[in-house]
Formats: sequence, C-alpha cells, structure tokens
Amino acid sequence: MLEFTFALLPLLAMSTVLLDIAWAVYAQASVQRAVRMACRVGITLTNSQMAHNATLTSTVKSAVQTNGFGFLNGTTGLAYIRVNYYLPPAPSSSSAATDVSTQTNGNAPGNIMQVSVQGLPVNPLLPQIFSWKDAEYNIQHISAYAADVIEPSNDPPPIGTAP
Repeated sequence: MLEFTFALLPLLAMSTVLLDIAWAVYAQASVQRAVRMACRVGITLTNSQMAHNATLTSTVKSAVQTNGFGFLNGTTGLAYIRVNYYLPPAPSSSSAATDVSTQTNGNAPGNIMQVSVQGLPVNPLLPQIFSWKDAEYNIQHISAYAADVIEPSNDPPPIGTAP
C-alpha cells in the first residue's frame, strides 16, 4: 500500500500534463481546420451564392466560427479572426505581395485571400498546482493561418470590411 501512495502523485502529475498537452493540440488543430475550411469557402464563393446583403469577409469570418468547435463563438471570438487580401507580385518580380484589403477590388480573381486567427487565448484543461494554496491557469495563445488564390468568377461578391 505504501508503494502505491508513492506512485500515485507522480502518476497524477504525468496524467495532468498529458491531458493539458492533448487539449492544446486539439485546440490548435480545431482552429487550424476552421481557418482552412473558411479559406476554401472564401475563394470559391460567387455573389449569387451569398446571403442577401452579405459580404465576402463577413461570410468567411462566419465560416471560421461555424467550423471552430466553440473556440471562436460570439463577438469575442470574432475579434480574433482576420481576413486579408493580397495582390501577388508579377511572376518575374521578387517583391512581396501588396496588401489590398482596404480596396473594393481586393477580392479580385487571382488575388490571395489569407484567413487567420491570431492570439486566441486557450485555458488549460486542468490547473497547474505548484503549492497547496494556489492553482495556476497558464493561458496559451494559439494562431492559425491559411491562404489561397481566389478563383476566377464572373460574379464576385462584395468584399466588405477587412481585415
């Protein structure tokens, strides 16, 4: 019985660490999937597929929230989602892409759409106990990015307010 007592505390500590690491990996994977799915939706949408008075940026942000498994709910989660539009450089150029997110034609076919979640705080599943009096929650911040080229369309949707 004494041996079990000595083994129990390290076993619980290792189990807690394992659960916290698994939770962080799940959160990162869920947010990355949501960003990737929303980017796929955004590059293929046309104006006729949009809801009435909806914009491309708001639809993409909504798609991130829908696919985010609850990590990005409400206006708090919406504040972490960004949608940027970039004009790629000429094929023979070595310059960087130009940010055209504030222009009305930023969602033109051939431009790059980047969907991101930046600095989303995720609480650990279990607290870290360092003393008998304190339980500490070390908040982790995760980020996820996805980008793709906007497909050609004869009916592009309105861009809306970006990022």
